[in-house]
Amino acid sequence: MKPQTVGMIGLGIMGSAMSANLTRAGFRVAGFDVVPRRRAEHKRSGGIAARSPREVARRSGIIVTSLPSADALFQVAADLLESAARGTILIETSTLPISVKEAACHALARRGVILLDCPLSGTGAQARVKDLIIYVSGDRAAYRKTVPVLQGFTRANYYVGAFGAGSKIKFVANLLVAIHNVAAAEAMVLGMRAGLDPALVLKVVSDGAGSSRMLQVRGPMMVKGDYSEATMKNEVFCCERADLQRRDGDGPGKGRHGRRVRGAGENGGKPAQAKETLAPLMAAARSFHSTLIPASLMSFAYFAVSDFMNATNCSGVL
Repeated sequence: MKPQTVGMIGLGIMGSAMSANLTRAGFRVAGFDVVPRRRAEHKRSGGIAARSPREVARRSGIIVTSLPSADALFQVAADLLESAARGTILIETSTLPISVKEAACHALARRGVILLDCPLSGTGAQARVKDLIIYVSGDRAAYRKTVPVLQGFTRANYYVGAFGAGSKIKFVANLLVAIHNVAAAEAMVLGMRAGLDPALVLKVVSDGAGSSRMLQVRGPMMVKGDYSEATMKNEVFCCERADLQRRDGDGPGKGRHGRRVRGAGENGGKPAQAKETLAPLMAAARSFHSTLIPASLMSFAYFAVSDFMNATNCSGVL
């Protein structure tokens, strides 16, 4: 029996890992990335290197996207509007503003293409070993059709409700990931300053009630003081928000997308309150020279809080 071909648009840290697991699960993967080197690596790994998103759409009825920005999603959607067959399902795994995904969803619906909001929980390292969770929201019948594909690159998949619910749960998860990252780093520093062997601290604490997935994933990096193996891209945060600010045209806090993501003290001042809450932690990280708490984690914590509060219209102070 001929294996099913699945599309993958975006072959970065997450996309390449998901593609490799889909291949191991018996799927053929038609992959595209704007970076030629990644397409070549995908081909060497046994995948089909597509020349464009349009070619991906011609080859597959289920497509996974793993993209770095709103602009990237809009460009892919524009290409699929010209090439995808009616009934094509897009599994959109990127972490982007809900309003951006909604705009792409509505545009693709005119072509008969179904976009599912499906953020992932897990790092690049976890993605490589198929230790990902996916939060699926949107058309439930379309979700059921994608389950075999989802099982090919995730440990578990959850249907969580109407379109956008997946992103809301992802924002909740991001908040906890940020907190657990920072708490794990603080705990390791405490142990080291108490004169304990960091490797021993990691081993014994990870086996007890004080453990967390982030301690298990980031702890070995902290012990070695080596963060060279990328598990996420810092650029995802700064580029996404620069892209949204540019799209608004008037700077932070102006326009629909700016209010949604950046806040700039609007919408009841909630993002500003989140920033004030995290400011001492961010300042401490900048002044701490052991690099156990990279600055990117501080921005991760701030954006996790502000994105969730904006997306869900929360009120009050954290």
